[in-house]
Amino acid sequence: MNRSGSADLTLMGGSIPKWLFERMKSLSGAIVEAILLEYGYQGFLSRISDPFWFQSFGAVIGMDWNSSGVTTSVMRALKMSINPIGPQLGLYVCGGKGKESLQTPHELMRIADATGLDGNQLSRNSKLVAKVDNTALQDGYQLYLHNFLISEEGDWTVIQQGMNPKDQSARRYHWHSQDIDSFVDEPHSGVVGENQGKILNLTSKEAKLTREGILSSSKIKAEHILKELPKLSLPKYYGIKAGDIDMKRLEAILRLSKENETQNFEELLLLNGLGPRTLQSLTLVSELIHGTPSRFSDPARFTFAHGSKGGNPFPVPTKVYDDTIQTLRKAVDMAKIGQSDKQKAIRKLSNMSRNFEKSSQGNQNLEKFIEIENKESWKYGGKTVNGNVERKDKGQLNLFDED
Repeated sequence: MNRSGSADLTLMGGSIPKWLFERMKSLSGAIVEAILLEYGYQGFLSRISDPFWFQSFGAVIGMDWNSSGVTTSVMRALKMSINPIGPQLGLYVCGGKGKESLQTPHELMRIADATGLDGNQLSRNSKLVAKVDNTALQDGYQLYLHNFLISEEGDWTVIQQGMNPKDQSARRYHWHSQDIDSFVDEPHSGVVGENQGKILNLTSKEAKLTREGILSSSKIKAEHILKELPKLSLPKYYGIKAGDIDMKRLEAILRLSKENETQNFEELLLLNGLGPRTLQSLTLVSELIHGTPSRFSDPARFTFAHGSKGGNPFPVPTKVYDDTIQTLRKAVDMAKIGQSDKQKAIRKLSNMSRNFEKSSQGNQNLEKFIEIENKESWKYGGKTVNGNVERKDKGQLNLFDED
């Protein structure tokens, strides 16, 4: 997965309540373990180095899909879920936000002592990555978050984020060791942030002569280093609109969960007993684990797994969230001892969703679906930062009824 570009990241305030963050840790850890079992270290590190996958991941675990807070929350949850079992997984998360980011080299040295990796080289890599994005790439964003993910085999990914104090926007930078031939020549696997027009980018291929000139004469010719990053904008408004989502994909997931198609496939019999709403969430989790890069072009779709803490597009269905965690956790634990039937069943959901998509029209009403989710939220333990959702209307709505 190697995508470069920029996308708006909106600053949205508010802390994450404990009831949600504990679930975020559990689900994010289970997803990472599922990916490691199926695709190995490179499979996970390449995924998280993709800005679109990263944003989809944050949406699945309950964050606002276009918020810059996704970065901080995802990395904090991952560090707290992965590091306690890092030696068993062979995977570690270093660094963090603010002062915690400065501890990255020291954390890398401790991991190197335990694994036999070259700690000095890893620490140098960490510092170089930060220097490139803070100095060589002068785009108006000052770094305040730096996370270094490292496997016991020495492969790594860096996720770091900067803030522009002028307009209070954020930009996230993605690095992946597998994609790097040079730290100073187009090194990023992805850049996510608000497009600012022309910037000073000494990492551009067009700036090669300039970099050479700096070494020899320290004279910079601006025409060689000005470059506009490719643009991909995430909207700044709060919530989701129909244009943010590939409706054919979302419709396929809804039909899969509503029509009980699991009964028609032997591989999915082990998932019988899960309600339609849990199947909806589990299908999106399955796609996050098994989907190809092109499947993450609409990160907003993944917020339909577990909503968000602010209740937009709908409150977090805590009962569904817990069922998803339990099902995935059990599948991962069984796969570790050679019983992979449940894991195969979860993978099948992703395949079935893509098959359903072929016959989907994509003409379902997004607003009606969101209305149903909000109306039925009380059934699933709906919760926001303001507390539990109360039942308001005893009537029922059906997304697929004829008007």
